[in-house]
Amino acid sequence: MPLIPRWEYMTNEAKAMTKRVLVSALVLLLSFWVIRALIPWLIIALLAYCGFKWLSKNN
Repeated sequence: MPLIPRWEYMTNEAKAMTKRVLVSALVLLLSFWVIRALIPWLIIALLAYCGFKWLSKNN
């Protein structure tokens, strides 16, 4: 059973729009996955930077 049952009856413009929406959704999901993986590292780096600045200010 095809994913889109009427694919062969769709116009070329409708097919192109469907493909663009699919690619956009995949890029968005990939971006969210990468950002979600990087957030803990960004927090650790920000805390380390703040700690470094605080320690260097006290000297």
